[in-house]
Amino acid sequence: MNDRTQPHAQNPLLDFSDLPLFDQIRPASVAPAIDELLAEADVALEKVTAPEFPADWRSISQALDVPTERLSRAWGAVSHLNSVADTPELRAAYNEALPRVTEFWTRLGADERLYAKYKAMDASALNPEQARAHHNAMLGFVLGGADLKGEARARFAWLQERQAELAQKFSENALDATDAFSLFATTEELDGVPEDVKQSSAAAALAEGKDGHKLTLKMPCYLPVMQFAHSSALREKLYRAYATRASDQAEGAAVKFDNAGIMAELLALRHEESRLLGYRHYADVSIVPKMAESPEQVIGFLRDLGEKARPHAETDLADLRTFAATELGLADPQAWDWTYIGEKLKETRYAFSEQEVKPYFTAPKVLAGLFQIVETLFEVAIRRDQAPVWNAGVEFYRIERRGAQGPELVGQFYLDPAARTGKRGGAWMDDVRARWLRPDTGQLQTPVAHLVCNFAEGVNGRPALLTHDDVITLFHEFGHGLHHMLTQVNERDVSGISGVEWDAVELPSQFMENFCWEWDVLKHMTAHVDTGEPLPRALFDKMLAAKNFQSGMQTLRQVEFSLFDMLLHSQSEPPASGADILALQQKVRDEVAVLQPPPYSRTPHTFSHIFAGGYSAGYYSYKWAEVLSADAYAAFEEAAQQNGHSTLDVATGRRYRQAILEAGGSRPAMDSFKAFRGREPSIEALLRHQGMA
Repeated sequence: MNDRTQPHAQNPLLDFSDLPLFDQIRPASVAPAIDELLAEADVALEKVTAPEFPADWRSISQALDVPTERLSRAWGAVSHLNSVADTPELRAAYNEALPRVTEFWTRLGADERLYAKYKAMDASALNPEQARAHHNAMLGFVLGGADLKGEARARFAWLQERQAELAQKFSENALDATDAFSLFATTEELDGVPEDVKQSSAAAALAEGKDGHKLTLKMPCYLPVMQFAHSSALREKLYRAYATRASDQAEGAAVKFDNAGIMAELLALRHEESRLLGYRHYADVSIVPKMAESPEQVIGFLRDLGEKARPHAETDLADLRTFAATELGLADPQAWDWTYIGEKLKETRYAFSEQEVKPYFTAPKVLAGLFQIVETLFEVAIRRDQAPVWNAGVEFYRIERRGAQGPELVGQFYLDPAARTGKRGGAWMDDVRARWLRPDTGQLQTPVAHLVCNFAEGVNGRPALLTHDDVITLFHEFGHGLHHMLTQVNERDVSGISGVEWDAVELPSQFMENFCWEWDVLKHMTAHVDTGEPLPRALFDKMLAAKNFQSGMQTLRQVEFSLFDMLLHSQSEPPASGADILALQQKVRDEVAVLQPPPYSRTPHTFSHIFAGGYSAGYYSYKWAEVLSADAYAAFEEAAQQNGHSTLDVATGRRYRQAILEAGGSRPAMDSFKAFRGREPSIEALLRHQGMA
């Protein structure tokens, strides 16, 4: 058998009997499976677009959606492994298939024959879920170039393929640049760094047969060094390496991962796409399917939020400068000092350190606490389950609800918590399959999700320890997962997260973060790694007091990223080079930021959200949805005040589940929000939660 092929009978990517066979998928599985699935989808497309085929929702769904869903699931499995278990062989197989997959979806989305069938459908004969999916599909055809003809159509298709290729290369460069760096430090240089980080970095050095400690740019190592290492020289080395990843400022051979040219080309192609579709710029195209009405409205929202946050940010910075000068002897702090100064000020002002809290958050206890909250609030049960996995550290679970005949399966999820080489940084939720009343079998397909994080692993047989920020991240991704898994919508294209406007999709994730600040919740999910004692109330009170520490500066940082993204995509002509992109970023910083990084900093070069992650002209969604999530959570705070108990109010949880989570994308997000709150959202709860009211 050559490297490219795997016989059909043995190909795990072609097994759709249940869950993906992640333990059997090999790089050699990819090409033959994807080729076969593309061929099946092509045959189906020709069948439904034939003149005699009825313009009927169910007929088209049965003939076309079934094979395209198989393609989606198989390619989803390959894409997932490419993100969490990258190898040169898998990367090559992924990149070899990517243009063909992109070409098919582009062609499907722009097929004027299929578009004509959708136009000819009797919309009055559709149920509400189908009507919403039909509305989204019609919009998708327009944005997918279905109205284009001749050369414009061919050019549009090429633009999609090239953008997919560039986004993948951007992502690879960011990963490779991060993985390429390591620094071996002595124990003396790590003075001040937490013990668990010292142990894991010593183990990493030992694994390579070296003395000392191996430091990397992965978050579980990088962040604690920046927070706690007393050595300014060490912090500077790591900061410079991190701030220059995938750029012309990187040291040595790592300069080959420079993303500048990719960014400029992506922006040019997006702009050309928007002009082909008849829009001013790419920001217009991005906004069409979202809640926001226009790029101008978003820019106004961001600038208004920035103005509200600025006085708080200026106070934050003045406090840091004063403390640095008087307590740390740093009269002129540098970029690599601010995180360290912030941590020291927090320790002094609130008499607690992140490291004092960390031993109480063992991963198993936190997970059990999270599950208990979800079970209580949303009236479900979460149990361990079994499925083939790609790494021994991956866990698999099922969510059930009580039915008339006993427990009913609602959904399942994979949890991949640990950082490792070959795994993309950050945290994310993705779908394995959607809830769907299948038109081919008449059976209800239950949803399955991926929940992926990058936490430090446990050392010497002890459980992994999480920071409170890690706990918040876990709750955030689980919120996305609940949106996907608790849906009661039967139409695949609008079930769960599908069909939800991009600037509302963060509502359920950010909503869940709030519970990480509730004593009645937190006390049940902590146990000291050595003594088993729960988190002391006094320590929690200090954490709560410090909750909005530097919230002004943090808000401005998010506004800066969001404004940069929106302005980048709303120029009458896109930036032509990496230098032009940096110039625009500097202009935004001059308007928004209270702190300026060194000239060598190259944050856009690893801004994967907007160059490789679907958030282009959409990064504002985090702040936009935060208004929604804070206001939604306020309903639970109001219930707690009324009943004199905790925010874990089952009646409010039921209303939230039914109005927001179960409805998925089956109606506009604003309709779902109003169904829950009885009114449109207000920014007041967000400002109050962040201490800026």
